[in-house]
Amino acid sequence: MTDHQRIHPVPDVEAPQPARSSAPLIPPNTAKSDAGDGGDRYFPPPPTRTHPVAYSPPPRKQSKRSCCCRVFCCLISVLLLLIIAIAATVGILFLIFHPKIPKYSIDTLKITRFAPGNDGSLSATFAVNITAHNPNKRIGIYYLGGSSLSAWYQDTLLCQGALPEFYQGHRNTTIVQVPLTGTVANATSLAAALQQQQQTTGNVPLVLKGRVPIKVKLGKLKLMKMRFKVRCQLTVDSLANNNEDVDHDLQRGLKLLGLLGC
Repeated sequence: MTDHQRIHPVPDVEAPQPARSSAPLIPPNTAKSDAGDGGDRYFPPPPTRTHPVAYSPPPRKQSKRSCCCRVFCCLISVLLLLIIAIAATVGILFLIFHPKIPKYSIDTLKITRFAPGNDGSLSATFAVNITAHNPNKRIGIYYLGGSSLSAWYQDTLLCQGALPEFYQGHRNTTIVQVPLTGTVANATSLAAALQQQQQTTGNVPLVLKGRVPIKVKLGKLKLMKMRFKVRCQLTVDSLANNNEDVDHDLQRGLKLLGLLGC
């Protein structure tokens, strides 16, 4: 038997080779099955968890009304604190000094002149003696300038004057004399009313009004300036010259209660 020669094809080296595909044999995110069914099984990619997007609400605009309420509340709080502080201070001072109201009385009221003028006016001159008693043990009183003391008949000013400046110490009693002078113009009707009043009742009611600026001294501390107001009703037998007759009961029990004010 003749041996058959086998012919094997030889690849052509010079022939151009086909371009290789760069695509993977197995698509991404797939798995190849090794089961005996001979087929490839592809699985879908696992689901990805989506996170909700958080949206922050826009900043709220503060209204003018809320701002005004806050300012008002702050002012009220500060005012309450001031009131509490002042009340506490006053309470402490009261416990330390034990303040008492000064007492005043009219000793005499002398009418040195009360006469009509040739022009229908009326001239009046009074001399008033006032006793001031300070019962406080640790409180002194400065009587300042700019005071006034006046005598009135109903709504008509008869005469006026001023108290002297002085300092009244602790538990001190001081007597001061205050001259009052004045002239009432067109006093014809006033003179007739005074004469009728005296004939009807036998006396003439007068009113003394006073305003005295003072400073209170607590120990070594001087307080701010205050104004002392006084008002006194008294009765005289007549308005004749050199008359000193004042209602005795009223004179003894007369106490001018001072009202502190501006």
